[in-house]
Amino acid sequence: MTHQDDALTAVLFDMDGLLIDSEPLWLEAETAVMARLGGDGWTTADQVQLLGGSLDRTVRYLLARARRPVPPEVVGEWLMSGIAEQVRDHGVPVQPGARELLAEVAAAGLPHALVTSSERRFMDAVLARTGLRFDALVCAEDVSVTKPDPEPYLLAAKLLGADPACCFALEDSPSGVASAEAAGCRVIAVPSLVPIGSAPGRTVVRSLTELRVTPDGLMPRRQPADHGASTHSDPGG
Repeated sequence: MTHQDDALTAVLFDMDGLLIDSEPLWLEAETAVMARLGGDGWTTADQVQLLGGSLDRTVRYLLARARRPVPPEVVGEWLMSGIAEQVRDHGVPVQPGARELLAEVAAAGLPHALVTSSERRFMDAVLARTGLRFDALVCAEDVSVTKPDPEPYLLAAKLLGADPACCFALEDSPSGVASAEAAGCRVIAVPSLVPIGSAPGRTVVRSLTELRVTPDGLMPRRQPADHGASTHSDPGG
């Protein structure tokens, strides 16, 4: 992944868990929805099951635990309106190193996009509160199928005018890693609740603070980690 032959190097960022610490938000929103559905409660083990997933998958999971029938579209509205309201009213923490890395990428003139499985209203609320900016945006409504399918990353590369093979994709979940690798991107994983091991063409670091911009794209500041765990992402990613 270099600038050789004038290839356009681009950087593609996941959102939930990677750029923002959304775990407390999703936990509160999902717990509230489960209570409305009459379920038995909600735990981090449930969140792990939904790591990097889409809204549709989350709604199906919630309904499978429900004690009273509610239309899927109503459950989805409860969840998304709840979490979007939280972001609008209280904001959302940006992960350590996220602002600095985005600033370095922009200063180096590297095209960069946000690639999330979250709904547009949540993405827009996050961007409005954090002030994070990108050259292109890809969310759930922009694709026919979300991560782990490669379509989101293929679309992001197309919007930037870049070859996916010349794109660095930053992800925190196995689902997102699978999506980016299937698209042909070079993946840098910052694992959240589920460990992600190293693999050919994949770098694993513990935090965005461990990355730096070089003439060849993104590189770790020190020897990459083999495993990782810490934050969290949920419907979206």
